[in-house]
Amino acid sequence: RGRRAADRGDVPVSSAEIALGILGLAAILGLVRLLRGPSLADRVVAVELLGTISIGMIAAAAVVSVASALLDVALIVALVAFLGTVAFARYIEGGEK
Repeated sequence: RGRRAADRGDVPVSSAEIALGILGLAAILGLVRLLRGPSLADRVVAVELLGTISIGMIAAAAVVSVASALLDVALIVALVAFLGTVAFARYIEGGEK
């Protein structure tokens, strides 16, 4: 009684680790939507969702591992995902005018 979890041999679970699990489940559901999406727009939205989930997973992994360099990686993934969304929007509109 009164001992820390590490002293008892238990492994404490942080909220970032719980977030990683929830984001992993969301990624599986997004992958299902990507594979089953009836239209191209559904698939593109699923890819955007997977990009957003990966950004969250990278950020949560940065918190768990205390590696701030991972936040730079998350920022780059966010920028690439945004550029992909812009490119798809231009494609839907009919290319350059």
